[in-house]
Amino acid sequence: MPTPPPHDDTKPPALPSAAYSNYVLALLSLVYVFNFIDRQILSMLIEPIKQEFGVSDTAMGILTGFAFVVFYTLAGIPIARWADRGSRKFIITLSLTIWSAMTAACGLARNFAELALLRVLVGIGEAGGNPPAHSLIADYFPPARRATALSIYAWGVYIGAAIAFLAGGYLISHYDWRVAFYVVGLPGILLAAVVALTVREVPRGLSEQRTAQAQAPSVPLREVIRYLLGRRAFVFIALGASVQSLSGYGVLTWGPTFLARVHAMSWTDIGVSLGWIIGLAGCLGTLIGGRLADRMGARDARWYMRLPAFQSALAVPFVTGFTLLPDQSMALLCFIPFYALGAMYVGPMFAMVQGLVQLRMRATASAILLFVVNMVGLGLGPLTVGLLNDHYFGPTHGPLAIRYSMLVVGLLGGLASLLFWQAARTLREDLASSNPNP
Repeated sequence: MPTPPPHDDTKPPALPSAAYSNYVLALLSLVYVFNFIDRQILSMLIEPIKQEFGVSDTAMGILTGFAFVVFYTLAGIPIARWADRGSRKFIITLSLTIWSAMTAACGLARNFAELALLRVLVGIGEAGGNPPAHSLIADYFPPARRATALSIYAWGVYIGAAIAFLAGGYLISHYDWRVAFYVVGLPGILLAAVVALTVREVPRGLSEQRTAQAQAPSVPLREVIRYLLGRRAFVFIALGASVQSLSGYGVLTWGPTFLARVHAMSWTDIGVSLGWIIGLAGCLGTLIGGRLADRMGARDARWYMRLPAFQSALAVPFVTGFTLLPDQSMALLCFIPFYALGAMYVGPMFAMVQGLVQLRMRATASAILLFVVNMVGLGLGPLTVGLLNDHYFGPTHGPLAIRYSMLVVGLLGGLASLLFWQAARTLREDLASSNPNP
């Protein structure tokens, strides 16, 4: 009997099939949809919660922003460190279970303090969603397809927000804000079981055939931070995304309240109007942004950030029209290109951060990026609008104050454009130094 050839331990594992890779991407994207439904549903519930608990716009800005984001971002880094060493599938499953259960529990809150505490727990749960998912997707999809894959994953933001607005508008009109939390929270527990049973953990570096490099020991957090700060492109990507996120979250979170106060729309009409715009324009914007970046970035990597620079600048006139035009239909028409253009940076941003770091840094780098972006964007965006409503524009403009508060944060997209352009200047060099040939 012939002797079988010796097993080659240096040969990299086989790549998953395209069908299975796409299945994993679709399932992780669905998890992200649930993530954003549970996060964004509160935007539709601001007015009824404010009336029941008798709190100010500033308090609601804290509830929709910092009550969630501080613990979401702080918990994200240690969880990402765990994801760079352990099972990413298990972390996603556990996190989805926790945030879904805590979202449903928000419907049981007896006062504002209890609701704020439960939103903190939702934030801690959601902290385990993105970093391990980004790391897994980077191992299923090679660099040439990664911006597109991460753009499709980012559809979860827009589909989730769309469902939150549509469901929120219907549930407020026919039931109450407590029922809304039950309805959107509980299904996520079932989805967690699907993730646990069907997603396969793959070796780190598989898509780039760099699995041998993944055996290197875990990198200390301080070294990851030092490494990232040494990449000028990463610093400006984080700054640009933070400012763009502040603009986007400020407008998105207060958008339903703006339409109710300024244009006297019903909650059902608000949910339908914003829901389909956010779903279609957001998904289309992220897909176009990712596909264009992969196509143009293949010729010159600097286009991965040049494109977001152009897109952020182009969105500024449309947010001006959305907030200032007196006609409801024209305002909503302006919201479509504003939202599509504002979504285009997401896939290139995540793809470049995954490409700028070493294999054992990927989840941690994603968490650090999300820490900065969410603390500024999700934390300050809604709060800034609330503060401006109560203390700056409110005394002179009354209910119309929200129009000018949202305009102020919306115009910050112009600053984001300049920061993305700065990121492009050293992007090629930083990518080359971070990814030597295997």
